[in-house]
Amino acid sequence: MLMLVNCSNCRRALQLPPGAHSIRCAICHAVTRIADPRSLPPPPPPQSSHYPPPQPPPFTAPSPYNHAPPGPPPSVHGRKRAVICGISYKFSRHELKGCVNDAKCMKYLLVNKFNFPESSILMLTEEETDPYKHPTKSNIRMALYWLVQGCQAGDSLVFHYSGHGSQQRNYTGDEVDGYDETLCPVDFKTQGMIVDDEINDTIVRPLPPGVKLHAIIDACHSGTVLDLPFLCRMDRSGRYVWEDHRPRSGTWKGTNGGEAISFSGCDDDQTSADTSALSRITSTGAMTYSFIQAIERGQGTTYGAMLNAMRSTIRNTDDDVGGGIVTSLLTMLLTGGSGGGLRQEPQLSANQPFDVYAKPFSL
Repeated sequence: MLMLVNCSNCRRALQLPPGAHSIRCAICHAVTRIADPRSLPPPPPPQSSHYPPPQPPPFTAPSPYNHAPPGPPPSVHGRKRAVICGISYKFSRHELKGCVNDAKCMKYLLVNKFNFPESSILMLTEEETDPYKHPTKSNIRMALYWLVQGCQAGDSLVFHYSGHGSQQRNYTGDEVDGYDETLCPVDFKTQGMIVDDEINDTIVRPLPPGVKLHAIIDACHSGTVLDLPFLCRMDRSGRYVWEDHRPRSGTWKGTNGGEAISFSGCDDDQTSADTSALSRITSTGAMTYSFIQAIERGQGTTYGAMLNAMRSTIRNTDDDVGGGIVTSLLTMLLTGGSGGGLRQEPQLSANQPFDVYAKPFSL
């Protein structure tokens, strides 16, 4: 349950995540500290314009709210904001080679192709020196709250994740296949995984009208990791139908009037490749690579064209790669590799069905 608090400086209403004791305003960047509610005095009458200053708590929970990206906030309307998460799981038997590369490539794409301000992109990787930007479960959760906080009509939000994904048995009856899809933070062995229900609750259901969210999820079992109600089932000839994945329980998995669209690395029962087959120089996630490649080749005109191009790239890993602003300036994406194809099919899901060949793609 989210608690609303007013910014101590500009009085803007902010959503305080459970367990957090402070929050940074995305507009004026002031930090508001929250004391234990049981110790707070009663609120003042409506005509009063000042709240008693809360006492700082003895412990401040780690949160990217307190470490928001530097620089002035973007304009009130038409903002672009992104959370990019790449996890390599270094020094573990789960180590992946390409995920931090994926994160860097995605940031470069958003800044140079889609004009996202660098100050509005929150990077979570093991290479970050700020401990609040390490891809732990707590930090990823707080970053997702930050992504949607205060969003308004005209805003464009992006969540990119490259790392391990998994599944766990669902006992509530709201999954068609009987399993919840999960993302694996760097500390998932001790802190647990992030379940698709929580991701949906955090970044899908709050979206108000006029706000657009794109998720690009490069992980195993990621087809419906946002728990969106509709999955675009497309065959190799490009024909498609929208599958209804709304829970039988009647639980609402859509938005609050906004738009949510997800590109994922593979179907729920598939695994996603961390491979050098697509780039000889260094490893990249196959799905992230194919997503960037489709845009660089000018194949991202519509959502249907994007999905077909991504699948074609992954099926034909021995094709020449070509070039563009990202692929030419980042050497990790310069040349193609060995053949053989990869056993995964990128998926498209959304909060509502649409004509994938008529709807223009944009971030």
